[in-house]
Formats: sequence, C-alpha cells, structure tokens
Amino acid sequence: MKTVEAVILQNLIYNEEYARKVVPFIKEEYFHDKTERLVFDIIKSFVVKYNNLPTKEALSIELDKNSTLNEEEYKNSSNLINSFSSNDANIDWLTSETEKFCKDKAVYNAIMESIHIIDGKSKDKTDTAIPHILSDALSVSFDTHIGHDYIEDADERYQFYHQKEKRIPFDLEFLNDITGGGTPSKTLNIIMAGTGVGKSAFLCHHAANCLTQNLSVLYITCEMAEERIAERIDANLMDITLDNLKELPKQVYDKKMNTISSKMTGKLIIKEYPTASANSNHFRALIDELQMKKKFKADIIFIDYLNICASSRIKGGSNINTYQMVKSIAEELRGLAVEKDVPIWSATQVNRSGFSNSDFGLEDTSESFGLPATCDFMMALISTEELEEKGQLLVKQLKNRYNDSYTNRKFILNINRAKMKFSEPPKLEQIGLVESNQKEDLKLGSGFDGKQFDDKFATSEKFNDWNI
Repeated sequence: MKTVEAVILQNLIYNEEYARKVVPFIKEEYFHDKTERLVFDIIKSFVVKYNNLPTKEALSIELDKNSTLNEEEYKNSSNLINSFSSNDANIDWLTSETEKFCKDKAVYNAIMESIHIIDGKSKDKTDTAIPHILSDALSVSFDTHIGHDYIEDADERYQFYHQKEKRIPFDLEFLNDITGGGTPSKTLNIIMAGTGVGKSAFLCHHAANCLTQNLSVLYITCEMAEERIAERIDANLMDITLDNLKELPKQVYDKKMNTISSKMTGKLIIKEYPTASANSNHFRALIDELQMKKKFKADIIFIDYLNICASSRIKGGSNINTYQMVKSIAEELRGLAVEKDVPIWSATQVNRSGFSNSDFGLEDTSESFGLPATCDFMMALISTEELEEKGQLLVKQLKNRYNDSYTNRKFILNINRAKMKFSEPPKLEQIGLVESNQKEDLKLGSGFDGKQFDDKFATSEKFNDWNI
C-alpha cells in the first residue's frame, strides 16, 4: 500500500499539470522518511534546472551520481523510483490532498521545532520566535493565482473598479480630501518635519482619532516612553492640557477614562522599544503575540519613528551608508503593512538644509531619498515664526499614490500643542497659498490671484486690504 508521500512523488513525474501547481509549495522537510526526501530532492532539482519533469530513467541516472549514499540508501531509493507508474488520478483531488499533507507536516514540524526551542536546544532562536513559527505553519496554503489575464479577467477587473476600498478616514477634511477618504490598507505613510514641529503630535492625534472610530490601534515608539505617548493621547481625548492632566484628581481622571471607555470598543496598545534596536521582525513577532495572547488584531499601526528603527536585513554596526539603511527599513515596514493588511504611519526628519527652509520638498528628506521612493504617501509639516504665533502649521503634499498630489498641494492646520490636537481653521485662511492649486470652492471670485501675495502663508488679517 502506497503512502501519501509516494503518491505525491509518483505524480510529480507523470502528471505535469499537477506538478506545476504543487512543486512551488512542497518543501523537502515535509518528507520525514529519508528515502522519500532524497527522491523529492532529485525531482525538484531536475524541475528547477531543466524546467521539465524527469522520467524514471532520469531519476535513476541522477541517483547513480550521488556518491554519498550507502548501499541500503541507494537500494531503497532505487526501489521507490521503480515502483512509480502512470495513473489517471483526479487532479483536483490530488491537489487538495497534497495541500492537506503540506499543512499537516508544516504544523507538525513547527510543534517539534517549538519544543526544541523550549528545551533550550536551539542555537539561534528563543521563545519569542515560537508565535511566528506556529503562525507560518498555520498559514500554509496553495495560492493558485498566478497573474491577471487581461482578457479573461475583464469582469473581475470591472468589479474591482467599482468596489469601495476600505480606508481609515481622518477627522480633518483636507486630509480626507487629498487621500480620497483616508488611508487604505497595505500602505506606508510618512510625516516629514523638523525636530519639535509636530511629527509625534500628529501621530498621536491620528491614533486618538482611530480609537474614536472603534478601531484597534498599535502604537510602537522607539523614541518616547509608553506612558508619554499615552499621556498625549489622554490629553487629546479628554480635551485637556498636558499640564492640567497632571493635576487632575484621581477621581476625576477615572471618571474621564470611564467616559472614554464607554464610548469605544476599539483598543490601543502602546509598545516601547529601545532606540535603533527593533526591526520589522520584532514588530511582526509583537503583532503575532498580541493576536495569540490578547486576541488583538491591529487595524492600523503607528511607528514613531522610522529613522530610529533597525533593519532586519542589515546587521547593526555594519559598514553601510544611511541611504541603504533607511531605504531597507522603509521597504521592510511597507512589506509588513502588506503582510498584515494594515496601513502603517511613521515619520522622518528633514535634512539640515530643509530644517532652515520654509518650504522644503522630497529632496530635503533626511538620510535617504530611498524613503520617499518606497512610501505610498508623504506629507510635510512646516512651521514658521508667523505660523507658530497663530498656532498653525503648513501642510504640503510631497507624494500621493491615492489621489492627485497637485490638488490642495498646500493647506493650513491649527495645532494645539497643549492638548495634542489638530483642527482646521476657517477656509478663508487657506486662500492664497502659493502654488497650492486648491479646489474651486476655496478660491475667491473673479480677479483674485493668490500668487499676488508676497508671503506663502496668507492669513485672514492680510485680507483686510482687499476688502474681503
């Protein structure tokens, strides 16, 4: 009686349609019998090298070339190859059984590896790797989609055009406008600003906004303590200044927290990592651990901030330039966003020239131009003395894969630093921004041209001379 493994191996040389479907997903370690593992290795090596299925004769010749086998191993392998015969098995049944075989073996191998780690017998893995190992095993499946056929998949494409993409909206009209309703999943979104301008303030504000939408929010900080991030979100949600927050009596604080928790079903988890020590693998392990231990699945992730993360592909202390390092981190975080099906928000600094510039662009990105090349959305927060006096920031679109980045290129937002809140000023204050290309409903009547202003940052007081 043939084993499942023997049936799989037999059909790998006699059934080309089946072999093309399953070979990419079958791993050598799924065959626990040494003889079956050896024969599979010969078959797969032949397919990879010649892009064709081997015959029994070809397998026998390849087996003869292996000088590392003892007499018993050679005999068992030869007998297995000679037992193969052509058959007319149903391909759908074969594929289904092979997928089940791969899933079962993957889970078994994962459990055994986990036990090995727990017993302290692993040289390179610790207990923190176990959730990821088990998660990978449980996710084994055959992906039969190998591309979009332009003609045959026309109906599917039409449905895609008309389906409403899931997006996480802002509580700020301009940001919803420029992103087409919010940020979609599987994206990397970046805030760029100088030191102390408001990068973390914006991330905290948007995290609080997502929490009010009953979303599950994961906030990873590599800069500030967990309690400092929570303090900022407290100030935002409670609508109270940071100074007054510290003076709240415990009874009042508890009452405000009860009010917040009664209105929300979402969760916020804040996790701190030491600066430059955590990479995408740490974040992935955290996400998996939260899902297993707390049944917490993040809808959106904030990472504060990208430049002080580590790379999972580049060893710390290695002699590599900052361009490649930051680009690598950005690629890994975007890959994590795609893998976990969430939008990721992070931030970056401006370089030295951009720090003293009142209107910087992509070229002023700190350390690496590879970051704007990788991310999906990027906007700058710009501050001047005039704007600071009014409690405002200029927002400038730098890159936008969601919408036309030249519409509403620039606009003003109010910032209340004491309460860590952003808001929108009256639309009158948006008018006249140089090269802003704002929508018609924000422009004045005939004869007005915003470019007539000397200053890039027109405010309501400046309209007095225009009798508006």
